[in-house]
Amino acid sequence: MCGIAGYTGWRNASEVIIKGLQRLEYRGYDSAGMAVTGNGLEILKSAGKVVALTERNGKQGLAGTAGIGHTRWATHGEPSDINAHPHTDSHGNFAIVHNGIIENYNAIKQDLERKGHTFRSETDTEVLAHLIEEMHATGGSDFTRAVRQALSQVEGTYGIAIIHKDQPDRIIAARKGSPLLIGIGEDEYFIASDASPVVEYTQKVIYLEDEEVAVVSKDDCHVSTLKELEQSKEVYELAMSLEQIEKGGYPHFMLKEIYEQSETIADCMRGRVIASENRIQLGGLADVLDRLVNARRIVIAGCGTSWHAGLVGEYLFEYLAKVPVEVEYASEFRYREQLIGPGDVLIVISQSGETADTLAALREAKKRGALVLGICNVVGSTIARETDAGVYTHAGPEIGVASTKAFTAQVTVLAMMALLLGQQRNIISDELMKVLISELLSLPEKVSAVLENASGVEHVARLFTYSSNVLYLGRSYNFPVALEGALKLKEISYIHAEGYPAAEMKHGPIALIDEYMPVVVIAATHHTNDKMISNIEEIKARKGRIITISTNGQSGVGQLAEFNITVPPVHDCFTPLITVIPLQLLSYYIAVNRNCDVDQPRNLAKSVTVE
Repeated sequence: MCGIAGYTGWRNASEVIIKGLQRLEYRGYDSAGMAVTGNGLEILKSAGKVVALTERNGKQGLAGTAGIGHTRWATHGEPSDINAHPHTDSHGNFAIVHNGIIENYNAIKQDLERKGHTFRSETDTEVLAHLIEEMHATGGSDFTRAVRQALSQVEGTYGIAIIHKDQPDRIIAARKGSPLLIGIGEDEYFIASDASPVVEYTQKVIYLEDEEVAVVSKDDCHVSTLKELEQSKEVYELAMSLEQIEKGGYPHFMLKEIYEQSETIADCMRGRVIASENRIQLGGLADVLDRLVNARRIVIAGCGTSWHAGLVGEYLFEYLAKVPVEVEYASEFRYREQLIGPGDVLIVISQSGETADTLAALREAKKRGALVLGICNVVGSTIARETDAGVYTHAGPEIGVASTKAFTAQVTVLAMMALLLGQQRNIISDELMKVLISELLSLPEKVSAVLENASGVEHVARLFTYSSNVLYLGRSYNFPVALEGALKLKEISYIHAEGYPAAEMKHGPIALIDEYMPVVVIAATHHTNDKMISNIEEIKARKGRIITISTNGQSGVGQLAEFNITVPPVHDCFTPLITVIPLQLLSYYIAVNRNCDVDQPRNLAKSVTVE
C-alpha cells in the first residue's frame, strides 16, 4: 500500500516525482504530497488524488533537483492535508515519507511527548520523524546514524525516504517488509515502491532488502545494513516497458488488461508448453523438481484473487497429479498451528511478489523446512528472491486495482505445474497429455472469441446495474470462479455479491432468492452439468433472475436462463480460464454504468504490503 517516489539528479525533481506518483497511484490515492530541496526544504501536500497535488504544484512550482513524494492509502489517521505525507521533525529540518505500519508508535509517541515533542497529525509516520529528530539531538551530528538508531527501535514495517535541508542532493531510503527499489541513471538516481515510476528513465535497478539503508546522491548510492555492514548489490534489468503501463487508447486500465488476456496467457505458456515433445518445461523448477514430485502434500497460500487462483490449483493438482492439496489464506497461515515441514511444498501466489501476508507465510514455511515455491508477476520482487524456486507469470504490469489478467496467468501457471507434476508422477498417459496440451494451447484463441462477444455481456450489465445483491454459483473447477466473479463486482461496483458452491445454495442462500435477485450460474463443466441444471430449476422456481455462463451447444442450460452468455468449449479442468472472462466484463460494465472509479475503487489499493 502507498507509493513512494524519490529523485536526485539534474532534472526538475517535482516533475519527476509527480509523474512517478501518478504511476504509483494504484497503490493508494487518499492523499499525496512531496518535499523538494533547493530553496531550503519546500513541502506541498493535499488530501485527494495526485491531481490535487499537481494543481498545487502548478500554482506554487517547487524548484529543486532532489525530492521525495508519496501517494497514500490511509492506515493511521483519516485522509486530510495534515495527515498526508511528507511529515517533518519539530523544526522542519527534514521530511519523511513512509509506507508501512509502526506497530509500537503509540508507546514511542508517549515517550517523546514526555520529552517535549508536540505532534500535529494522527499518523505513525510523524512519530517516526520525531524519533529520528530525538536520536539526532542526543546522538551527535551524523544524521544517517540517527535514522538507523530510530529504525532499530521501531516494530512493524516500513519503506521510507528522507530528505534533509542541509544535505540537499541526498536521500536516505530504508525498508523492512515494504518494497523499495533504486533506479540507476546517468548522474541521477530514482527511488520508488515499484518499477513503474522508473522505467521511463532507466532499466537498471537494485532492490533493497529488509533492514538495509541506502544513502543516495546524484552521483553515488551506498547501501548498508542497520548495523552499518556494507552491502554489495546486484543490478537487475527491468522486464517492462513504458508502453505497458499506459492505457493505450482504452478508457480504463482494467478494460485494457481484460483484453490483454489472450496475449498474456500465450506469453505465459511461450517456451513452456512443448507440443512437439508432449511435455511441459518450467525452467524455474528444474533444480527442485525431484522434491516437488516426491512431495507428501502441497499447500497453496495467497490473498484475494490469488487465493481464488490457488483454489483452482487445488482441483488441478488433485486431478492431474493425484497429490493432496490444501489452500490457505496467507493472512491466516502463520496464526494457526502449522503442521508443515520437510516433505511438504508451499506454493505462494502474489501478483506483485510483495504481499505482506504471503511473505509472512513464505518465511514461516521456510523456517519449518518446507520447500517454498513462488508464482508471481514481478521479476526481482521479494517473493521471487526469497522462495526456493518458482515460475513467473509474464503477464506484464497490472495497473488496475481489480486483478484480471493476473488471475488467468496464475491459473495458467498452476495448470502447467499440475501437468508437469502429473507426467513426472506417471499419472497422465501420453494420450491424455497430448489432448490436454492441445486444449491448453487453444485457450488464447478461445479467450479472444469471448472478448469478441463482449457486447452481449454489456447488454446484461445494463439490466442489472442497480441491483443491490448478486449471487454467483459454480461447481468443481468453477466454484473458485464464482468467488472471483463476486469479488470483482464488490471491488469496483460496490454491489454486495457472494460466491457459493452451487450445492450449498440449499443450505442458506436460497432464502435470499426472489424476483429481484440476480443469480449468475457458471455451468460450463460437463461432468457437473446435470446437477447445475437442477440448481437452475430451483432458482427459477423461486423467480430468481438467472444469468448463465455456459459452453456453446450445452443442452438444457440456455433454455432455462433469462440470459445465457456462451463461451467456447474447453476441457473441464481449463474452463476457469474461459468462464472468468465474462464475469470480469460484467463487473466492469456495471461499474462504468454506476459511474464508479473502475481503476481506483474506494478504500482499495493494488499491492497490500501492510497487515
